[in-house]
Amino acid sequence: MNIIRNIPGPLLIFLGALSLSFGGLIVKSFEGATLWQILFWRSLFFSLTVLAFLIISYKKETLNSFYDSGLAGFVGGIILSIGFCGYVFAMYNTTVANTNFIISLQILFLAIFGFIFLKEKINKITFVSIILAMTGVLLMVGNSLTPGEFSGNLAAFSMPITFAILIMIIRKYPTVDMVPAQFFAGISSCLIGFLLSSKIMISPHDIFLGFLAGFFQVGFGFIFITIGARTTPSVMVGIIMLSESILGPIWAFLFVSERPSVFGLIGGAIILFAVLLQFYQLNKKERL
Repeated sequence: MNIIRNIPGPLLIFLGALSLSFGGLIVKSFEGATLWQILFWRSLFFSLTVLAFLIISYKKETLNSFYDSGLAGFVGGIILSIGFCGYVFAMYNTTVANTNFIISLQILFLAIFGFIFLKEKINKITFVSIILAMTGVLLMVGNSLTPGEFSGNLAAFSMPITFAILIMIIRKYPTVDMVPAQFFAGISSCLIGFLLSSKIMISPHDIFLGFLAGFFQVGFGFIFITIGARTTPSVMVGIIMLSESILGPIWAFLFVSERPSVFGLIGGAIILFAVLLQFYQLNKKERL
């Protein structure tokens, strides 16, 4: 697993965002599972994926990795579990586009939290990128929110807030491996799904989708992001993560015929430009 840890942080963040972007498509593809059943199976397979990663990485020192993550890892995991629950609730009750666009507000929380708690400065190009990205989000969300989807839209806000808090913890303790925090998050949300489900068993088709969601989508997604965020500035993490907001609605449009609005497409193009602008700044720094 040292290969993953040697990949540049920004690239890992993008790979994580790419994995996470399939979340809406997977949730919308469940046949008969309820919201809480989806949460349970998704979280169960996610927890097993993270545990397998830790065992492969640490071998006999796996238990010590949990101890070394300390209180910060435990608290980060519990906070992230709230976001996991909000994400599934949102995808179940509103559109993929709405959920992804609201999640993209994490860039705002990351910039603010990074400035307040980590004293990370925001340069001109990053500031312009934030303004462009937020303009794109406002175009998409302002044109797509409807009263009937209020609960789902409101739940979606839990994800950018909890994600930003997790990144702050990772950036505050860059030498501490926070992957164990993902295990705490998975177990916590798995327990919530279990307690709120009338029954656990679902169809083999839906269990397979739960496996895809837990192993590939959230498992690889958050492992990549957690490792990449250790060496990537908070604001840059937020801007790169905006690519999830673009790709998620695209997968939903291609495979479950959920059509984004014209404003959604325009807003997505603006966000894409903001992401490319941030990558331009990164490449410019590397050449200097």
